[in-house]
Amino acid sequence: MNEKQETININLEQLLEKIRALRDSGYRLVQIGCTKSDVFEINYSFDKDYRFINIRVTINSQDTELHSMSGIYWGAFIYENELHDLFGIKVKGMVMDYAGNFYRTKVKYPFTADTNKKNG
Repeated sequence: MNEKQETININLEQLLEKIRALRDSGYRLVQIGCTKSDVFEINYSFDKDYRFINIRVTINSQDTELHSMSGIYWGAFIYENELHDLFGIKVKGMVMDYAGNFYRTKVKYPFTADTNKKNG
């Protein structure tokens, strides 16, 4: 049987409050993922007793600064360093900030590169 997965769209100002509430209710962080089209869509996924909840924040620019949730879920610093190194998204206050050196890629912020350009 497939469980219904809930996705809650929130604004950036609500993010840490919602994440704290999930932690206080016993939810564990599963992953943080990001996709880019004309905006950045960041999905925070949580689980408790096989109930999966996604919190979705949409930001218009990689210049928008996120506040780290690593003070709430310590291991989030890994995902947050990925957001920075792969998408160029600024994350403020990480418990461990690799300052752009978590991944070594040929192209800086490879998931924001113009895919219509030819390589070379």
